[in-house]
Amino acid sequence: MSSATESLIKEVEVFCRQAGVAESTFGRQAVNDGKLCARLRAGKNVTLETAQRIRDYIERQATASDRAAAEAESGGDRQQTRGSSMTHVTDDRPFRFYDNRQKYLAFVNTCNEKWKVAERATQELTHIRPSPPALRLFDAGVGDGTVLGHLMRAMHRRFSTIPFFIVGKEVSLEDVRLTLEKLPDRFIEHPASVIIVTNLYYAEAPWLMPNDVAKAAALNWIEMPLQGDSAHEFGEQLRGIDKELVDGWQVKANEKTGNPMYVRPSVLCSTT
Repeated sequence: MSSATESLIKEVEVFCRQAGVAESTFGRQAVNDGKLCARLRAGKNVTLETAQRIRDYIERQATASDRAAAEAESGGDRQQTRGSSMTHVTDDRPFRFYDNRQKYLAFVNTCNEKWKVAERATQELTHIRPSPPALRLFDAGVGDGTVLGHLMRAMHRRFSTIPFFIVGKEVSLEDVRLTLEKLPDRFIEHPASVIIVTNLYYAEAPWLMPNDVAKAAALNWIEMPLQGDSAHEFGEQLRGIDKELVDGWQVKANEKTGNPMYVRPSVLCSTT
């Protein structure tokens, strides 16, 4: 591990300890990668641009924290009353496990939720009558690709000779990586497939085109034609485009809602 990487890890550790946040949460909020710290400790390097984004995020959070502390101190009793009121509102809001990724993952990985969702979606295949040129499927958000993988197996069983055109919408870099890990076997079983992953908004993803002209002009279109005849070869090639994923799946927070939004619209198209 290089000294620069060690220094970066220490900065992140200090920030997380002082801010009281999990390292996975920090990674997702800073660079949309929940496994950032684990990758760094495993000896993975990051680009200078990514390292600067991490430090910029730490600096912004520290500045915001100092500003909030100063406002709280100068506000006196009036600010204290407002804070009490806000706390009361927060306490009254119903608990939603998907607001916290760690709680969400703990839930979905210890129950059969995804199996049941895939099982229910599979029942709809009996009502489908595909027409040329392909059977189209849109999955948003695709998450870690578990449901999509189950559904593709069921689709192959029922429509083994029909090409598939599949679009998955996902803004999380971590989930995109998990989804790509499940695709090599699907390509081997059903090679007549075009599988696309994009970070476009829900209203844009089905057509793979941003609604805004300027964003459409900046569309990051990545084509990945897979070569070989084994799932291992396909997996190696999909893992080899990680740098393009890191660059294409950067996010920023929506100023109104705080939800993650893409920095640059990206589309990854994989075929065999």
